[in-house]
Amino acid sequence: MVNILNINLLLFVSSLNQEPTEENTQALVKTVESNFRPQVGDIIDDPGFDSNFHNGYEVAKVTINYTSNECFVSLVPLAIEVEEISVEDYINRLKTHGWSIQSR
Repeated sequence: MVNILNINLLLFVSSLNQEPTEENTQALVKTVESNFRPQVGDIIDDPGFDSNFHNGYEVAKVTINYTSNECFVSLVPLAIEVEEISVEDYINRLKTHGWSIQSR
């Protein structure tokens, strides 16, 4: 029997060119179901990621909770230096592709 896990992808996005505010500095999460889990060093791709910045995020940390059948995957933080689109627009793009702002 293959065990399906809820994979919670965790991503921190901020700007290096702006003073941090609630609008331009966010922790986001996206939950997907999968029968395999990412490992540290894997690259995660998602339609919400903007190719002007990169083609995926590297997995930095994986935490598994077998009691709740969940896996928490921390992705390398994205600090945008070259802003071809604003951080706020990038966060909105992520939200339109299933990412949500993590409550603080």
